[in-house]
Amino acid sequence: MALTPVQVRLVDAQAHAARATWNLLHDFWTMTPKCRRSLKAADEAIRQARKEIDWLGVLPAQAAQAVLKAYHQAWKNCWEGRAGEPNFKARLRTVMSVDIPQGRDLQITRVHRRWGMVSIPKAGRIRFRWTKDLPVGKHADKDNRITGARLVKDALGWHIAFRVQSLDTVPEPRTSPEAGIDAGVNIPLALSDGNHQDHGRPARLPNGTADRDKWLNPDEKAKLLRLEQRAAHRKSFRKRGEKTSRRLQNTYDRIKRLRATATRRATDWQHRTTTELARTYGVIVVEELDIPNMVKSARGTIANPGKNVAQKSGLNRSISQEAWGRTVTMLTYKTARHGGTLHKVPAPNTSLRCSACGFTTPGSREDQATFVCKNPDCGWSGNADHNAARNVLHLYRTGHALVPAAGRAVVRRTRGVKPATAR
Repeated sequence: MALTPVQVRLVDAQAHAARATWNLLHDFWTMTPKCRRSLKAADEAIRQARKEIDWLGVLPAQAAQAVLKAYHQAWKNCWEGRAGEPNFKARLRTVMSVDIPQGRDLQITRVHRRWGMVSIPKAGRIRFRWTKDLPVGKHADKDNRITGARLVKDALGWHIAFRVQSLDTVPEPRTSPEAGIDAGVNIPLALSDGNHQDHGRPARLPNGTADRDKWLNPDEKAKLLRLEQRAAHRKSFRKRGEKTSRRLQNTYDRIKRLRATATRRATDWQHRTTTELARTYGVIVVEELDIPNMVKSARGTIANPGKNVAQKSGLNRSISQEAWGRTVTMLTYKTARHGGTLHKVPAPNTSLRCSACGFTTPGSREDQATFVCKNPDCGWSGNADHNAARNVLHLYRTGHALVPAAGRAVVRRTRGVKPATAR
C-alpha cells in the first residue's frame, strides 16, 4: 500500500488500538466470573471503552467487533483442543494488523493496470498495488464478491489482503500420476520420478557453514553485513537500561527490511513450486515429520553438554529456512483445489532403506547426498534424497499411508466420566 505519512500514523494508531482492545478484553474476560461471561457483556464493555478512552476511539467500531470475534474464536479453539489459551499481545512481538469486516466499506476501484484505490475507515482513500484480479464493479455478484480485508504491517510497510467469497466448481478427482517427495536441505524437494525442485541457492557457504542469507544476492549480503556491524558498534555505546537511540533503531529497521525481502522470496518460490506440483501430480506423498523435535537445540546442560552443537545449530537453521511445514500446508489445499490428494507416510528409515532391494544395510548412506546399497545382491547407488523419495512413494503404494485425524473413529466421553464407566 502507498500511504502518506499522515495515513501511516492513522493506520498505526488503529493497529495499536486493536492490540490494546485485545489485551483489555482479555483482562475483562479472565477477571469476570465464569457464570457472568458472555459476548453481550464483552460487547458492552468495548462500546463503553471506545466512548470514554480517546485513543481507543480511533479504531472503527466494526474493527473492534472483529477483535471480539477473533478473541472468542481463540477461546473456542482452546476449548476444542486445537490451540492453547489466548494471552496478552506484547507491543514488540505482535504483528500490527487491522481487520475490516465489511466489504461494502472498501469501495475498490481500479485506476491503472498496476494500481487500485481502496477506502480505509478513518484513513481515507489509499492506493494499493493490484497483484491479482478482484471481483469489483460489474464482475461482482452474490456468489463472487469481496467480503472484507485485513491490513498487515511488516518491515516493508503496510499491506492489504482481501477476503473473497467465490463459487468454484468441484474439480474432477485425479489419481495419477503419483509422486513421493522427500524434503531436504541440499535438494529442497526431491521427487521419486527425478523431477527435483531446486531454488538454485546453495544451502552452505564454500567453507561448509550454513548460509542463513541464501535468499539475498551478494550485494544485499554485503549490505546486511555492514548494517549488522554498524548496529553492533552503536549498541556497544548504549548503557544498561538506556533507551535505544534513533540511529540504532533505524539500523535495526533496515536489517528487518532485508530479512523481510528474503522471506518474501522464499515464500514466493514455495507458492510457485507447490502450484506446479499440484497441477502436475494427482497423488502426492510426503513424510510425517516432527519438525519442532527436529530443530531442538543440542546444547544440553552444564552437567551433560551436547555434542556437535555448532553443526546441529547450522542444520536447525537450514531446516527452518526451508519451512517444510509451510510447504506441506500449501500442497494440502492446492492438491485438493486441482482434484488431487496428499498423503503422509511414516518417516523412520526412509533415508536409510534401499529403494531397489528394500533392505536397510548399515553404512549404505555414505554422506548427505550419496547412497550406495551395501547389500551384496543389490549394489544400487544414487542420490540419497532421490532414494528417500522413492521409499516414500513405495510406502504409500504398499498401504502404509497414515489416516488423518478427521478420518479416525473418535470416542467421545462425557466430561468427568472415567473410561470404564463410559464403556
